[in-house]
Amino acid sequence: MDSLFRDHILDHYRHPRCHGTLERPDARVEDANPLCGDRLRMDFRFADGRVAEVRFSGSGCSISQASASLLCEAIEGKPLADVKALTRQDVLDLLGLDELGPVRSKCAMLALKTVKAAAYGVATWTGDEEEAE
Repeated sequence: MDSLFRDHILDHYRHPRCHGTLERPDARVEDANPLCGDRLRMDFRFADGRVAEVRFSGSGCSISQASASLLCEAIEGKPLADVKALTRQDVLDLLGLDELGPVRSKCAMLALKTVKAAAYGVATWTGDEEEAE
């Protein structure tokens, strides 16, 4: 791994963006990677068919936590259709990596899996306050 990209990952690991929780989120998704013990919880607030706000918390290796930080930054303000279209390659691009081995790949994709679960879970949400509760 190139040192520039390693520094990029470590910066997001040590100083995560969008870290924390949201009070009364529209969606909360938790997932874990049992192979390595990575745990992730993401809280989402939606408005007008977009990710209005997203926060994550959890524990794990530098790649899983950096991936969550980078992905949160990337999706905040984006339409749900764009979020649903995200791919494994998009996550690798955010991390600045060409490829990861199978074990490390599961670490990096935990955040994508969590984001997709939230995006598809609100596919029919219209933005009405009553439906959000």
